[in-house]
Amino acid sequence: MADKTAFVTGADRGVGLALVKGLLALDYKVFAGQYAAETAELHSLKEQLPKQLTVIPLDIGSDQSVAAALEAVSGEAEQIDLLINNGAILGDIGATVLDPLNYAEMLNVFNVNTLGSLRMSQAFMPLLLKSESRFLVNVSSEAGSIGDCYRESWYAYCMSKAALNMQSKLIHNGIKRHGGRVLVVHPGWVQTYMQGKLDAGAALTPEQSASSILQLIAARLRFPAAEAECEYVDYAGETLHW
Repeated sequence: MADKTAFVTGADRGVGLALVKGLLALDYKVFAGQYAAETAELHSLKEQLPKQLTVIPLDIGSDQSVAAALEAVSGEAEQIDLLINNGAILGDIGATVLDPLNYAEMLNVFNVNTLGSLRMSQAFMPLLLKSESRFLVNVSSEAGSIGDCYRESWYAYCMSKAALNMQSKLIHNGIKRHGGRVLVVHPGWVQTYMQGKLDAGAALTPEQSASSILQLIAARLRFPAAEAECEYVDYAGETLHW
């Protein structure tokens, strides 16, 4: 039986699903947050590994859904060793300040990308701090870097990820004294469906990105949390500018 536990949000497909597969291979007991109604591959994994994988319906944009997920996990596990906040949405990436901007959509992107991860982190923090590793990973993006910003649009996504980066640092400051740590990671340009269709021209497969992220986590778990800072890195471990 797995003696390590992890929760991954946005586990329906892409990097989230690949992270679930990678963690299962590392003998984690995995809780997979499912947003989409149809998640055939995720449920196929569940059928193969019913004791090791638990699929939990989850909308990180909803207080009630996150609370229900916490209740479900608490019924199966006394602690969470690793929480990976991966769930995110893109929003409009074309409009500039000279164009009409859909503020309602932008608020929804913020609610999911920034507040969604905060909902999860706050709700699951008591379980996370019961573990030895106390490791929180927020999947961000190079699009959240203010120092390296080159875009003229992507307002909702870039701003929500920059806010996620600040949130990550605040959480790290708050849990470091309790032995916790936060890693902020850009998964790379990945072949996902973030734009509504497969980005087949992207440099990385979800499996390649997830494998690299799990290697980053493993490397950091070899060092005491007391020595850890809140890092903002890409999937290859290269430091990014906040």
